[in-house]
Amino acid sequence: MLIIPVKEGENIDRALKRYKRKYRNTKVLQELRANKQYTKKSIAKREQLIKAKYKEVLASRENI
Repeated sequence: MLIIPVKEGENIDRALKRYKRKYRNTKVLQELRANKQYTKKSIAKREQLIKAKYKEVLASRENI
């Protein structure tokens, strides 16, 4: 459960924005969407490898 302390005199919109950011960072929604349908382990592993290669390419471009 996320707890967002609202400081005295703080705008409620700002507190709501902090709550949304914390919720997004916990990745709860991503897990729920991923669990909607079953993904075989081999496919999940393949997707992880593709993602890792992509990140490596981006990092190498950044170093150049």
